[in-house]
Amino acid sequence: MVRSDWVPQTVDVSVPSIARAYDFMLGGAHNFAVDREIALKIDRMMPGLRAGARVNRAFLGRAVRFMVDQGVRQFLDIGSGIPTVSNVHEVAQGIDPECRVVYVDRDPIAVAHSELMLADNDRAAIVRADMRDVAGILDSPQARRLLDLDQPVGLLMMLMLHWIPDEWDPGALVAAYRDALPAGSYFAASHVSADHAGRSMHRAAEMIKDSGSRDQMTVRSHAEVLALFDGFELVEPGLVGCAEWRPGGPGDVSDVPLMNMLLYAGVGRVIR
Repeated sequence: MVRSDWVPQTVDVSVPSIARAYDFMLGGAHNFAVDREIALKIDRMMPGLRAGARVNRAFLGRAVRFMVDQGVRQFLDIGSGIPTVSNVHEVAQGIDPECRVVYVDRDPIAVAHSELMLADNDRAAIVRADMRDVAGILDSPQARRLLDLDQPVGLLMMLMLHWIPDEWDPGALVAAYRDALPAGSYFAASHVSADHAGRSMHRAAEMIKDSGSRDQMTVRSHAEVLALFDGFELVEPGLVGCAEWRPGGPGDVSDVPLMNMLLYAGVGRVIR
């Protein structure tokens, strides 16, 4: 297999990466045949998956704009992935150039491309870390430079928490971030569910497992995803299908009905 010059030497390009598969579904170019293969296999089981990726990206934009409207000017994006269109800093700084963003990802390709993209942006940075290292992330040079934890923060975990198995206690992880943020902060997340595509979603999880990818999906119900928002005050309309969270136009909704409900999405406010 030919190794592209943008791929760090430590990356095994023979094993699929969900970050790169997602990049492919969004129309990006930083992916390989193994990534495209698994993305297309899942798409065949659940036709319209690329539309689902687009719906999630649209929710990200709406959540960021909502937070900016509430006065938030700094963001922590956990599991930010490979940079694509409408990244958090682009949305937030497009409204207020003073907004600051810290991205976090463990994928070396995502980090390398984020560093290139942000090289000339002194109000955004990327941290390479596992999300479980809450203290390390919040005490990183990038976070200490850009985040003021005495002021409201917009915490984002888009398509992230279903990669956290139950034995890692995702609820406790979210709570650790929540407890580090001041009142008036917000938390937005999207999470896959089998509530509307049970058999297909479970088959997709097994396919990812069989592929050898280090990313393993845990499918959760509405009640299980809702529990991840414990300690937050959910804003209207609560935890709903991704496309149902305050859609602003046709671009926020898929023509494939299932893709509007494949992900649950919500935004919660930190209260004390």
